[in-house]
Amino acid sequence: MFSTVRRFIKTAILFLFTGLAYGGWLLYRREILGIWPTPHQVSAHSHLVAIGFVMFLILGVALWMFPRPARDDDRYRPRRIEVAWWLLAPATALRFLAEATGPAEPGGWHGWVIVAAAAAQFVGFALYFHTMWPRIRPVGSQFREKKGEKF
Repeated sequence: MFSTVRRFIKTAILFLFTGLAYGGWLLYRREILGIWPTPHQVSAHSHLVAIGFVMFLILGVALWMFPRPARDDDRYRPRRIEVAWWLLAPATALRFLAEATGPAEPGGWHGWVIVAAAAAQFVGFALYFHTMWPRIRPVGSQFREKKGEKF
């Protein structure tokens, strides 16, 4: 397992435990103090777990498990995957922080931070999958399928 894969997976684990802690805090407030989470707090928690944990884990495992780039592949560049991480990780953390604190008013700076973080997440995912697209290919299975093997 190489360093970029480890970075994605360890980032996923950090987001998971942050999401669990934040979810526990929201649960305590709801069940003990009677304070229900706002839609922004629910979104913040969802992004920590769904994007921060689930997607980072998927991205890391895909990077590790997918076939190596073909020799003639000019789209896959490890540096692009690193740039995708640098877009996704800070943007996910920033989006969590901005949504957890909640915008004071529509159109305020909080809202713009949330939108900018979401845009950075979109660009990061687009870059990652653009780079990985050629690695989604058969490696030997096409020959077994031609022979009639089902799997």
